[in-house]
Amino acid sequence: MQGVFITGTDTAVGKTRIGVLLAKALYKKNIRVIPRKPVESGCKTMSGALLPADALALKQAAHYEGELREVCPYRFAQPVSPVRAAHLSNSQLTTEQLVKACQHRDDEGFTLVEGAGGLYSPLTEDGLNADLAMALKLPVLLVAEDKLGVLNQVLLNIEALDMCGLDLVGIVLNNLDNNRDRHMDNAADLRARLDCAVFKQNYCGNISDELVNAVIAKPARPVAKLVVS
Repeated sequence: MQGVFITGTDTAVGKTRIGVLLAKALYKKNIRVIPRKPVESGCKTMSGALLPADALALKQAAHYEGELREVCPYRFAQPVSPVRAAHLSNSQLTTEQLVKACQHRDDEGFTLVEGAGGLYSPLTEDGLNADLAMALKLPVLLVAEDKLGVLNQVLLNIEALDMCGLDLVGIVLNNLDNNRDRHMDNAADLRARLDCAVFKQNYCGNISDELVNAVIAKPARPVAKLVVS
């Protein structure tokens, strides 16, 4: 399976926004994008059915002709972790179910999978987001909010990715707040400590060609190693 698994250092760091920008950019390059957000919680009820807003945004950005239920078959109303939301709905999720939801028969397609929450957030009864990425054997794009404290979050995630044996495409520092301290430069600080690609992204801005090319490059970049003095 050719593609990428988008995860974050936390929830609400802009994973879907990055996924949407990436899907649009790949579509412009005539690459067929197969979006997958296999489970989504916090869905609103529209016309008597749960509408997964993130999955819908990915589907529209990718110009995906398949059904929305293919993109996101598991939907829950409660705005909590998917595994908790499933419990509240008297159902259970397994990693195998989500793996099957992400699989397809199109060898020419680029599979763009977005997780839920952070890398180690519980996703199913028997797994985390990291377990789904490992089962799919997809390289990871790590999204983080560009804020004070993100250095610790990213470095911990890099260590976790290394322990899981997951390949890393790069790190996206998403600027959600233009009122950041002007003295802060998280990208420079991370580049000084990591041997991997670090991309700066304005939430409302366009995605860079460098980031798009890194995502579709073969082979994926190996997991970065911490620089130890």
